[in-house]
Amino acid sequence: MFTRLGLRFLPVILLELTSAIAVSSLDFGNDVAPILEQNCLSCHNADLNKGDLDLSTRSTALSLEGIILPGSPDASQLIKVVSGPSPEMPSKAEPLTKEQISTLKNWIAAGATWPDGRVLKDNPKRDLDWWSLQPISKPDSTTLLGSHPIDGFIEKKLAEKQLTPVPQADPLTLVRRVYYDLTGLPPSPEDIDQFLTNKDWNALIDRLLASPAYGEKIAQHWLDLARYAETHGYDKDKPRNQAWPYRDYVIQSFNRDKPFTRFVREQVAGDVIYPNTPEGITALGFLAAGPWDFIGHWEVGEQKLDGRIAKHLDRDELVSAVFNIFQSTTVQCAQCHHHKFDPIRMEDYYRLHAVFAAIDRADRVYEGLSPDQQRIRNDLVAKITNLKKEQESLTSQINRLVAAKASGLDRQIAELRRKYGTGSKLRPQYGYHSSIEKRSDVQKWVQVDIGRARMATEIQLIPAFDNYNNIGAGFGFPVRYRVEVSMDGAFKKDVRVIKDATDADQPNPGNQSIRLGVDGHPFRFVRVTATKLAHRKNDYIFALGEIEILNEGASENFARKGTVSAKDSIESGIRWGRSNLIDGIYFRELNNPEAASKLATLEKERKAIEKSLRPPGSDQRLAEISAQLKKLEAEVKRFPKGKMVYAAATHFPRGGRFTATEGKPRPIHYLHRGDLRSPGDAMTPGVPPLWHGVDPIFFSGSSDWKEGKARAELALHLTRDDNPLFWRSIANRVWQWVFGTPLVGTPNDFGRGGMQPTHPELLDFLAASLRDDRDHSIKSLIRLMVTSRTYQRSSQYHAENAAIDGNNAYRWRANRRRLTAEEMRDSLLSITGALDRHMGGPSFKDFVIEKPQHSPHYEYHLHDPNDPKSHRRTVYRFVVRSQPNPMLTSLDCADPSMSVPQRDESTTALQALTQWNHRFVETMSERMAEHLRQNAPKSPSERVFFACKATLGREPKTTEQSILIEHLNHHGAASLARVLFNMNAFVYVD
Repeated sequence: MFTRLGLRFLPVILLELTSAIAVSSLDFGNDVAPILEQNCLSCHNADLNKGDLDLSTRSTALSLEGIILPGSPDASQLIKVVSGPSPEMPSKAEPLTKEQISTLKNWIAAGATWPDGRVLKDNPKRDLDWWSLQPISKPDSTTLLGSHPIDGFIEKKLAEKQLTPVPQADPLTLVRRVYYDLTGLPPSPEDIDQFLTNKDWNALIDRLLASPAYGEKIAQHWLDLARYAETHGYDKDKPRNQAWPYRDYVIQSFNRDKPFTRFVREQVAGDVIYPNTPEGITALGFLAAGPWDFIGHWEVGEQKLDGRIAKHLDRDELVSAVFNIFQSTTVQCAQCHHHKFDPIRMEDYYRLHAVFAAIDRADRVYEGLSPDQQRIRNDLVAKITNLKKEQESLTSQINRLVAAKASGLDRQIAELRRKYGTGSKLRPQYGYHSSIEKRSDVQKWVQVDIGRARMATEIQLIPAFDNYNNIGAGFGFPVRYRVEVSMDGAFKKDVRVIKDATDADQPNPGNQSIRLGVDGHPFRFVRVTATKLAHRKNDYIFALGEIEILNEGASENFARKGTVSAKDSIESGIRWGRSNLIDGIYFRELNNPEAASKLATLEKERKAIEKSLRPPGSDQRLAEISAQLKKLEAEVKRFPKGKMVYAAATHFPRGGRFTATEGKPRPIHYLHRGDLRSPGDAMTPGVPPLWHGVDPIFFSGSSDWKEGKARAELALHLTRDDNPLFWRSIANRVWQWVFGTPLVGTPNDFGRGGMQPTHPELLDFLAASLRDDRDHSIKSLIRLMVTSRTYQRSSQYHAENAAIDGNNAYRWRANRRRLTAEEMRDSLLSITGALDRHMGGPSFKDFVIEKPQHSPHYEYHLHDPNDPKSHRRTVYRFVVRSQPNPMLTSLDCADPSMSVPQRDESTTALQALTQWNHRFVETMSERMAEHLRQNAPKSPSERVFFACKATLGREPKTTEQSILIEHLNHHGAASLARVLFNMNAFVYVD
């Protein structure tokens, strides 16, 4: 029986007894380690060692005096910083609970026992309590105001924010808006008149969704996201000539309204999930669409650290794209440490590397060749590549030896060839010959069209030579002449004089070429005009042997592929004709036997040197290689060529130091601080478990897994019905494509570092609608949006609303937007009647490539904007990373080196200059003038009316009409077109 004194101390005794039991039952691994790993190790580990404190081992934890004092929890600094109403630690996370603090106290009180060899690791608790990670439940739209669910959600929010929706836009505004939003093209005057007559909005929407132009427009949104381009980027921005089938795949997929789940699965693992289908291969162009380091992969290779770093960064780019685009998740932030905001750990990130551990980017066959045939063909091509490398190496070795000893001879030979002849053994053709005149002062001209704008450094005029009747060298060369270049074949504008020899008589050059330096500006046409003709006997003529157009450092004579025109011409068999002027056949050395003899002697000496320096057996080995190459190349030719696409690949011919894995995954390790020199545990494929019920490891307990199977698992994981990120992400994107701005302002980041939705219920309604649709139809989702009152609202300003919601985040009006870069260019082509509606196939090039053998220069200023091959829709252009199109870039075109979920929209002086002065705009203005001349009535007022209907979609206003008529009368139709192309009514939708 307790005494009164005993009863008094009973609570203390029981508390001490309870504490003793708690301490004795503590288990470091189950009770203490999780608290430290989840709350402390992110900063206090061996790598970061913040505050000089490393809690990963007992020795390091106790090494800093006063942090942990075994037996004295209240004196231990660790307990002090985590306790109290405003604890100092953890610095950027929720405070520890009372139970966790009590556990740490009891552990220290019991002596801070720590099993030998136990190393703690940063292991934060996964916090899934975030809006984007919660399950999607479809809100009930039937309880909302209005018959359309989108309007119900929007108007409910407007009422909450005390905002008043503006009225509906007028029919003319609506038809122009929906044409651009759904097709990217302007409506024709006939299209506008048809809608204004019947006002059948639903019929118009159905027609536009069924239009081939719909897929081209929506595909451009996706290609921005997919970081699509047709060059590698980085230092050597080499072309990818087989990238375009992926672009065509995207366009076709949207036009066919392919189920969105299949569309995504094909782009991650189409070759596995949908085997033996062309689309299952072309879709893998998505994985390969981003930048690729040619030097790191091709020239350095994975045998060296720099090459392995290039491969690691390549996988990082690929992993980032998959999760940024399909899940709006910034998984790449976990490369060097656990994600600072979202529940993604480093091991999650490296499991994704393991998914893609075997793939590279290369051209692969998608149609016309079976997998077995392709493997055999790849093996043959690899053998050919290796033999050619040996051949080049041996030949290069010989050439280096010879060049070192014969450099003086080579210079003499080159000079003689340049000065006296080509060394051609073909029958000489004599060149161009004008018609015969009785007077010398009759002007004659002949010109060469080289096909497109080119840069050249030299033009050579080679005199004619004819031994008929001992006429001799320099026959018909003009006594006075000038040489001009231009972009205009009529030589009425943009004419630059290269040589003016019209003031005095010139000596006959005989068999010597006239070499003329050219300024640094591009041209397409070269004209030689004779202002005083050469004397023959009793008459006068103009004759030339050849015209050569050369660029320093290049062997190509641009004139060889040109066409010749002239004021007049004698066409006389093989002797005289316009085509002879650029055929490259002439004998300058016929009149100089001494030079020919000297050249023969020098070449004989050089051959002797070459023979003496060849390594023993080299001739025999080169002959063997040549025979083997001939045999292997014949075997390759027996296979059908097959259609190729640049895509994710595991089997392809070796090139440089870039070799295929043949499907065998590279070893992937957890990298401490993201450093390849600090590898940790080996990783197997898996994903971050971002919602409940996800197994983070694909093949638990197995190290034997197939590359394709891992990608297929990832594709199926991404498109699960219960993946809230997947459905919310695409719903947000489609809303942005239609309305101009997204519901979540950071479309590629739905994590804690991003923005939250302005209309969470609406976003979930749209996501659930797409998910629950049996066809997962993007067209159905777009149709739902454009049939709403919200879409059809005016963009008019409302002062009271603007004071509350200046950015229109809650959709009280329509957003006014500029035409995109592609829409601007396509509109100019469409309005002027120049647009080529041919779909698909290789991309057109609106540039000229200079020196493609090393680091290509993509020269846009050399391109001829009149070239009809380039008058296709802009989505079909060849997209360059290092040197993007200057016109489109100034108009806010997307940067193809990264995933661009939302384009910037700027207003700059450079845009105004581009829209007025760019050569393409100038060309389209001239086209518009011709279009008006051919199709419009002749009176100025009627032409202005016609031009405004075609360009602006409406009649000119009264104030506009008088100004435009006056401008037309004073400056002409082309200038009128430029004015219309720069009006806000054209440049802006609405």
